[in-house]
This record gives sequence, structure tokens and C-alpha cells, in this order.
Amino acid sequence: MFKRLELHNHTTESDASITVSELLDFMLEDHVDAFALTDHNTISGHPKIKKLLEENNYQIECIPGMEYTTYYGHILCLNLTRYVPWENINVHRPELLFGAAKAAGALTGIAHPFSYGAPFARGCRFDMKVTDYSAVDFIEVFNCLEPLHEVNEPGLKLYEDLVLRGENLAMTTGMDLHGRWNMKGHYATYVDCRDDEPVTAALDRAVRTQHTFVTKGPVFEAVLTDVAIATNNAEPAICCHLHEVCKPGFTHDADSVWMIECLTRNGFAWFEAPSLAAADFMIPLHAIKELLSDPGSGRVIVKLYEGNTGEGHSEIERLIAIAPTVIL
Repeated sequence: MFKRLELHNHTTESDASITVSELLDFMLEDHVDAFALTDHNTISGHPKIKKLLEENNYQIECIPGMEYTTYYGHILCLNLTRYVPWENINVHRPELLFGAAKAAGALTGIAHPFSYGAPFARGCRFDMKVTDYSAVDFIEVFNCLEPLHEVNEPGLKLYEDLVLRGENLAMTTGMDLHGRWNMKGHYATYVDCRDDEPVTAALDRAVRTQHTFVTKGPVFEAVLTDVAIATNNAEPAICCHLHEVCKPGFTHDADSVWMIECLTRNGFAWFEAPSLAAADFMIPLHAIKELLSDPGSGRVIVKLYEGNTGEGHSEIERLIAIAPTVIL
């Protein structure tokens, strides 16, 4: 079962305009399956949300977290159940703080890496120098209310470049809520939950195995499989499939063409999949063999777009969903 997670939210425990209780109500109204409480440099809201959930039979879960907010960038921690001091943050060795949070059982990631920084919002841009990305679990590829081209497009490219060079990183998104802001039409993170599995456990597993899904609407899955294509010869292929998850606010023209991009370190290839909504779409590996011409090109990032190129919108504006990276 795919569950929608909203992984970046603030309350009056730090600098937002809504209380913990109001955030919970807002998430329930938007049919969120689970949300993270990630106030700036404090976990004071954790016992409050725990009490609210224990006293009511809400069909929603909360992921404890915190956003380390420094002059050099923001570090998002999920599944953080105890406060980890950060006063000794080192701009040249952020791995020390990442490691301390990970030692406490948390998942650690870089929030909005290309957000506007000084002089507009000092510290929002991630200016720390990471040399060992094994200390990082995920990158927030969309901080949804930030400018698409100036902030989120380079954030997505950073993630892609790192993953395609061999780093094991998951992708997440966040609304970075500080109030009751409209979540319709924005990206969300999904994970595949097993029956009766707590969302915190599913998130931990998904991030550590780089198996998170990012989408504005349907969940897009791309997996390596052996299939019979046209002829009777079994051939490795990437099988693409849509899962309808009914995210509020997503609309799709039934006559639109789905376009799939396969991105590797050697380049990219496009495929038109007009029937994707009704059936699986197979991309045989021989169709992208030129992109897999060296030993280091065994990773493929598969992305789903709506509509053809040349229709007045850039690629990033037509991007609907990103599947977990395919490892060949």
C-alpha cells in the first residue's frame, strides 16, 4: 500500500503560525497518511502531537523530526526521537552532525539545498561542504513552495548527479509549511507500506534502500524485469507502471501523452507511452544501450512527464513523477 507523506512542516513551537493541533487538523483535511513534525532546532512539539494522537482515533501517523537551522544550511532529520545538540556545527565537516543524528536513529537529509541565502535569508542555502555523502540519507529535491527554476530544478539536478555517480541517496519533497498553505498541485513523497507496518518503519526502509517515490499525482514505478517483448525472446527491460493514489488537486487530461525520460550518467532518452494509464510500458534495455556503454552507467533515473516537448512548457514544468532509481 502506497502512503502519502508530508515530510517538512513547522508549528508555533518554532516560527510557524499554526499550532501542533492545527497542523494535525490540516493534515487530516487534506487526507495525508502521515506527516513529519520538523520544527526548527526543537522537538518540543513531539509530546504534544503524541498526546493528541493517543487521545483520538485519527487515521494518520506522525513522524518525529527536526530541522537543524544554521547559518550554513538546513539539515532535515526524520525519525528523530531525541534531541541531538548541534552547537558545534562545522561548515567544512557537516558529516559530524549528520553522523550524530544518525547515531540517534534518525534519517538525515539536506533541505532545500539551493534556497535563496544571504542577504535575503542567510542560512537557507546549503553552503556546507560535504565530502562523504555516505553520511547523508536523502536530499529534498522539491521544497514545493520555493521557485521552481531557481531553487528546485538545481536541487533535483544535484540529487541526480550524485546518484548517477554512485551515491546511495533517497529523494524526498516537502511543503515546508509554516501555515495553512494550499498543498494542491504540489509534489509529495510516497512510500510502500506493508500491512500493519508503522509509517516510521516503512520510511526508514524506503530511505535506506533509496525506494521513495515523488509525484504530483499518481505513483510512478519503474523496475528492472525479464519480459518477452514482441518476439518470444526474453529480454531485460524496465517495466513502467502507474498506481493511482488520488492525491487531492491533481488533474490529468485523458488525451494527453505520457512521456518517459531515462536518465543515465551518459545522457538521456525519451519514450512516448500513450497507454501507460491502462497498462505497463516496457523499455527494453537495448533501447538505451548507448547510454549504458561504460561500467559506471548502471543506474537509470526514470521520470514521467505529461505532454510532448515544444508545447510551451519546459521539462521541469511538465514533470509529474519520479520513480526510485533503477539499478542494473
